[in-house]
Amino acid sequence: MTSPSSTDRRVVGSWALYDFANSPFTTLVVTFVYAAYFTQAIASDPIHGTALWSRGVTITAIVVALLSPIMGALADRGGYRKAFLMVATAGCIIGTVALYFALPGQTVRALTWFVVANISFEMGMVFYNAFLPDIAPPERIGRISGFGWAVGYAGGLIALALALMTLVGPEVPWFGFSKEGGENIRATNLLVAVWFAAFSLPMFLWVKEDRSQISAPGQILEQTRRQIAATFREIREYKQILRFLVARLLYNDGLVTVFAFGGIYAAGTFGFDMKDMLIFGIVLNLTAGLGAYFLGFLDDLLGGKRTLQISVIGLIVATVVAVWAPNRAWFWVAGILLGIFAGPNQSASRSLMGRVVPPDKENEFFGFFAFSGKFTAFLGPFLLGVLTEAFDSQRAGIAVVLVLFVLGLALLSGVDEEEGIAAAGRGEG
Repeated sequence: MTSPSSTDRRVVGSWALYDFANSPFTTLVVTFVYAAYFTQAIASDPIHGTALWSRGVTITAIVVALLSPIMGALADRGGYRKAFLMVATAGCIIGTVALYFALPGQTVRALTWFVVANISFEMGMVFYNAFLPDIAPPERIGRISGFGWAVGYAGGLIALALALMTLVGPEVPWFGFSKEGGENIRATNLLVAVWFAAFSLPMFLWVKEDRSQISAPGQILEQTRRQIAATFREIREYKQILRFLVARLLYNDGLVTVFAFGGIYAAGTFGFDMKDMLIFGIVLNLTAGLGAYFLGFLDDLLGGKRTLQISVIGLIVATVVAVWAPNRAWFWVAGILLGIFAGPNQSASRSLMGRVVPPDKENEFFGFFAFSGKFTAFLGPFLLGVLTEAFDSQRAGIAVVLVLFVLGLALLSGVDEEEGIAAAGRGEG
């Protein structure tokens, strides 16, 4: 298959709308609402709750790291990309609905369904991201990736606002929910599930899957095994992909940790209540969406590597301010900086991978892309939980993020983007 030479707006819009559909899961469940609710209300205390949440994120990271290359290769050989995306989407929706029924004190039940939903979400991103090189011409891949992230952040922003206006903010929550037992907070999971189900439909209706490279029936499993083995051998030939993925092991681990514990940190260290958390989330999603969109154009001008370096430097500054922040005002500064640079970091990572991945191995290599995002992604959350417990301080736990960003930035300097594009055989037209 050759790279697309033109952009189908309906296809691009439908693809980006999937980001719009799934982003409320990360904003309301993983980062700003349910994570904080778990540590404050479901667990026995915030410190213990932070440690337990870190275990859940760790389990997710390990499972996704193990599954993503295998499932990516199977999608390549069998033409199952869209089918697997549909299953993963359904799994995330079902797991999110189940979170509504986990009551205070039911930590195992809550963590189990969170892990199910989170694994499904992350596996879905493997197959979703793999569509990017198929729908975006090389000269526009940066801005289309950025557009997707921006639309996603808009989805998270609107969902946060709806949750604030209908469930968390009112004295009497809408739709017959009450505040007893945190029912109105738990009901935000139902909002996420309905949102995901409704807005993911265009992706399945309008975005077509390239099936030109699939194996013959009866040979899919064997070809999958051979492809995985061959890729582990051949990846040494794609030196720039390897260097990039190693760098991403670290800086993305820092970002995953921030997303998983930002809300918990705001609640435990700065006393944010749920209203504060939602307003904080709205501001962060707004700045992140704007950053992803506008720096997507910078990505096409400067390249993915340079855009990534700029974003990681910005994230380092934001983390330093967050750890040092003596009061809420400075923490807000850190949060806004984080939002500005988190979106471009995720967008540029995806677009750089899209530029250097071989055209016939997109699912598999995006499986390794997810693998690189999860192989050590247990490390940040795990160390954060350990340090938080050891020092009885969330600030000590968050400090580990700084180390991950600095190391990732150092390794990014060794990536040659132009050489990677040439090795993948992707031209400019």
